[in-house]
Amino acid sequence: MEGATFGPCNCDWGCPCNFDAPPTFGHCDGVYVWAVREGTFGDVSLDGLNFAWAGHSPGPIHEGNLTAVVLVDEQATPAQRDALAALWTGGRSGLPFDILNAVTSTLLDTIYARFEIELAGIDTRARIGGGEIFEVVQSRVKNPVTGEEEELYLDKPTGFTSTRSELGMAEVARFVTEGLVLEGMSGKYAEYAEFAYAGP
Repeated sequence: MEGATFGPCNCDWGCPCNFDAPPTFGHCDGVYVWAVREGTFGDVSLDGLNFAWAGHSPGPIHEGNLTAVVLVDEQATPAQRDALAALWTGGRSGLPFDILNAVTSTLLDTIYARFEIELAGIDTRARIGGGEIFEVVQSRVKNPVTGEEEELYLDKPTGFTSTRSELGMAEVARFVTEGLVLEGMSGKYAEYAEFAYAGP
């Protein structure tokens, strides 16, 4: 599977999780969106499919006990919906899905909704459910003295969602659905990356 992944969280720029440090405010609220260019799960094509994961962690993510939900583009076929259900819950799909599944204690029912995505590197923006469920507008971090954009990257060969990310901020980020409301993400961290997953 290859494509782009992006999203915000409630932590300071850089995201402590990237450095195996505790969340900035003790808990973590965050969203990952995947825009698949090419990919398969088993014999099911995932080309052009969009899906997302949103979660709340009461402490560091690696300690578990997350409440999370998977969101899938409503245009997904029944076969693609079944494939993504297996991808997220099978426990044998490889990174990053197996890790996110392993730390989740409460997985809410999958939401099928309209995805609107404008991929533009760190300036990517997206809406799910017409913006009623999720909206994010990303950008580069602004220098506090000059106001100029700062171009920042993280190379992490052991990263489980990607190995190279562009680091930025979420000018706007909100997520609301039954059972999960993520707050405090606007003005905080966001990232964009190209991904390539090969399964287990």
